[in-house]
Amino acid sequence: MTVFYAVAVLLLTAAATMAVARLARGPSMLDRAVALDAMVAVVMAAVSVEAAVGRHDTTLPTLIVLSVLGFTSSVTVARFASRPDRNAT
Repeated sequence: MTVFYAVAVLLLTAAATMAVARLARGPSMLDRAVALDAMVAVVMAAVSVEAAVGRHDTTLPTLIVLSVLGFTSSVTVARFASRPDRNAT
């Protein structure tokens, strides 16, 4: 199980590093929103790996809250991005 845990931590660290790089570089707000959504997914995966390695199910409410947060933020950004600019001529 420790090999699985080590590989999972390595891959999640690489994914988080790439998402933070995209968050820092941008260049648009939508790129940053996608990077934040990816970070939420990485955190959810990390919590899931920790729960699997620790063999407990007490983190299920945390995963539910994170999934609702990720979904709500994605929908909010999509609605904001789809609105036409009313001040443009």
